[in-house]
Amino acid sequence: MASIKQRPDGVWRARYRDDAGKEHARHFPTKREGQRWIDEQTAALVTGMHTEPSRARITLGEWADTWLQGYERNRASTVRQAKVHLRVIVADLGHRPLKAVRPSEVNTWIASLTARGYAASTTYALHRRLSQLFTDAVHDGLIPRSPCSRRTSPPAPKQRPYVATTEQVWALHDALPAHFRPVVLLGAFVGLRVAEIAALRVGDVDFMRGIVTPAIQYPAEELKTEASKNPIPIPTELAVMLNANPVQWGSDTIVVGAFGRPVSPYTIEQAFAAARETVDGLPAGFRIHDLRHYFASLLIAAGLDIKTVQARLRHASAKTTLDTYGHMWPDRDESSRAAVSAALRFAPGQMTGTAAGRQ
Repeated sequence: MASIKQRPDGVWRARYRDDAGKEHARHFPTKREGQRWIDEQTAALVTGMHTEPSRARITLGEWADTWLQGYERNRASTVRQAKVHLRVIVADLGHRPLKAVRPSEVNTWIASLTARGYAASTTYALHRRLSQLFTDAVHDGLIPRSPCSRRTSPPAPKQRPYVATTEQVWALHDALPAHFRPVVLLGAFVGLRVAEIAALRVGDVDFMRGIVTPAIQYPAEELKTEASKNPIPIPTELAVMLNANPVQWGSDTIVVGAFGRPVSPYTIEQAFAAARETVDGLPAGFRIHDLRHYFASLLIAAGLDIKTVQARLRHASAKTTLDTYGHMWPDRDESSRAAVSAALRFAPGQMTGTAAGRQ
């Protein structure tokens, strides 16, 4: 139900009720303006695009604060990353009403990030975060549609990871203090991430059967995904090498500091960075995480299929594995040529011998 009436002071009062029965009203200097507003709101109700006027005035910055409160139920590291993104988004667009942001403004913002020197990967991540904010705002009924889409998204960065050689991996291993050497073993031959390496406990390794089963990441948080809990088989020789610290120190963790106590990922990374400087050919930014790339290359070179490699890397989907390591699988050009060539032998005028005899 909607109506428009003139007040004694000459102002026109337009009002309507939404689907929940709540009344909304605004005042206009002319009847025509009031009627136009009623028509717009009625059309939005009919098409399912209605947004409560009082909520529609919320700014992107205000919504980011509300959104973050609900997002904080995630892992601490995930929330920290979101806060980094939100600081940039709110600084640039926080003053804008949610309903006022248009795709063209998002495109302009993305261009400004690039001009200000943000890396392609960072720009892509910021757009994804902005899109997440707007998608959740649509779900919450604050706006009818999101201004973010594939058309406003910058291209996803495609980087081929640096894969260390076997010689470089062992050089890194030998350059580290003895108590830190399991870091390289767990990264290059088990594929663990640095937070998993720091938290890996003796009880997470079945030394007799040769199985590593990550359970937590440093300091004692849930793993990145359910797939991260997948067990990883290891050879007996590696199990023996991983047991060195627990035997020497009686430690609860596989990686320990100089005095046999658990250490943080930061401490491990500092020691790793110092060791990296002594190894010829490694790029300056080579990380512990890059040892996972070596592990992947090792599995692929051994002829393992995509599903097996996915399971060993503990990726949530095979798409992640293919997107990152698809270029490492052996080239099948000659195999495909041979397959087509075999079929072409049966073409008219090309058949000889046994093939001709079948006619």
